[in-house]
Amino acid sequence: MAEPERTTERRLRPAPLVFEPSEAAADPEHFFDLESMDDPRELLTRSTELALAFRAATDRAVEFQAIAAAQLADPRRFDRLTPADIGERAGWTEDYARKMIEFGTDLLRGAIT
Repeated sequence: MAEPERTTERRLRPAPLVFEPSEAAADPEHFFDLESMDDPRELLTRSTELALAFRAATDRAVEFQAIAAAQLADPRRFDRLTPADIGERAGWTEDYARKMIEFGTDLLRGAIT
């Protein structure tokens, strides 16, 4: 996974993700009620909104991963973790963990806007 780039698009608020009732989520054919839409224009609009919302959620989650990695690797912590340890916990390579630590450090400093 490449290091995320920050863009002005990320700050746009796409359609909210609404949690589905548990019985709907249990049905593998059910996905945010998209399967019940008959109008292709409506289907395209709503599925696009959902795709954008999932992308925005992914971007934010990656930022929080990076911040957590930077905090865990902070040399001022007595219990700091090595990039290898962080990578193992997150399922990343050690090299990618280093990049995420750097990205998170930049985020914490406010260097990336």
